[in-house]
Amino acid sequence: MNQFTSQLSCVESNVCAIEQPLNFPEYPERQELHAELNAVAYEFLAPPFELSHLVLLSERGWIEQERKLISELCVRYGINPPNTHENDFSANFGEFRLRWERHTEYSTYTVYRAKPFSIPFESPAISYVPQEWLISLPGELLVATHIALEDRSRPKRSLHELSTLFASGAVIGSNVAGGAASVWSDNQIHYDNFGRILIHDENLRSRQVGRLVQRLLEIETYRMLAMLPLPITRRIIPQLARADQRLAGLTANNVNLSSIEDEQRLLNELTLLAAETERLSAQTSHRFNASRAYYNIVKLRIAELREERIEGLQMLQEFMIQRLSSAMGTCELVHTKLETLSMRLGRASALLRTRVDLSMEAQIHDLLKSMDNRARIQLRMQETVEGLSVVVLSYYLLGIIGYGLKAVKSAGHDINVELVTGIAIPIVVLGVFLVVRGIRNMVSRLQRD
Repeated sequence: MNQFTSQLSCVESNVCAIEQPLNFPEYPERQELHAELNAVAYEFLAPPFELSHLVLLSERGWIEQERKLISELCVRYGINPPNTHENDFSANFGEFRLRWERHTEYSTYTVYRAKPFSIPFESPAISYVPQEWLISLPGELLVATHIALEDRSRPKRSLHELSTLFASGAVIGSNVAGGAASVWSDNQIHYDNFGRILIHDENLRSRQVGRLVQRLLEIETYRMLAMLPLPITRRIIPQLARADQRLAGLTANNVNLSSIEDEQRLLNELTLLAAETERLSAQTSHRFNASRAYYNIVKLRIAELREERIEGLQMLQEFMIQRLSSAMGTCELVHTKLETLSMRLGRASALLRTRVDLSMEAQIHDLLKSMDNRARIQLRMQETVEGLSVVVLSYYLLGIIGYGLKAVKSAGHDINVELVTGIAIPIVVLGVFLVVRGIRNMVSRLQRD
């Protein structure tokens, strides 16, 4: 008994030791990251219900105004408002339920109304939200979609009934979630400025409903976000064509340059063209990268639908990928052309800059050569001047000697002035020459040092 008690106490002590928190320093954002991974991105829904989904493009700075408007609506219906740091909020407002989410460059507003209905889209969920409040929401409308989910107790609608619900009459659809539901749409904007999606519940489980609706909303949202660079892409296609032609012309003129001034002028034109290309690249690169990421999300969400074909209807995947892939191909083509044009401009500029450098080096070589010739001429002139200076100095020095000898002769000494002066000529000339040469050698040594 004592042995069992000691073992039990040992186990309890180990359990207590395990339950104690570890004293490791914690990463500051660990709890936030863990909460983000476990956040529920969809509402728990039960058919039948209708919802209206809005996506508004807006700057990040509008988030405070969005929180303020959400708070005003909460006060109006007597509901606790969201906290000042929250980026998503969901609450029941009686006739409807509202979910708000703030993303990097857009905000979503989803209105749910869990009430039976006989005709889908006749009284959409958003019609129960105060219209003056909706008008005050900041941003630009990008996506507006109505979704109606019918109960499995209602018979599935025929194609004729479906064509009356969608304005275009061109219905697309498929069985999704492994046949647990059917989805129809026409991917058109109707008279109320909203798109429409109809879902018929076949055998959806409670958690499948929210996930299916969330996937459809994300497909609608991200496919439009992926299309955002298409208008600017179409605008810059003519600019790229002109830039390409201009580069070809400048490259062709490269072989006809005859002076360094022409080379520098051509280099300036290439630099301006490169700056314009880099400006276009800077304007579009972020949008292209974001579009590529959104496109990948759309393909992932479509794959998660697990579609099965309904006889006679085009599947959602076929419609989405067919239309979206062509637009994305255009964007990728322009993005690649921008990168290629930028590299070609870089190579052309580098080649021309090398040519300009070589021309400048040749000019510098000619300049140094002419300076060397001038230095040589100056040296010869200097040597000539030194020879003349020896003669001049010797002449004046002999004159001084002659005057001195004449003075000595006048003092009564018998001196042949002419003879002594003649004898002094070679001595004086040699002495002056040696002195001048010594001075020149001394200056040369000082210059070398």
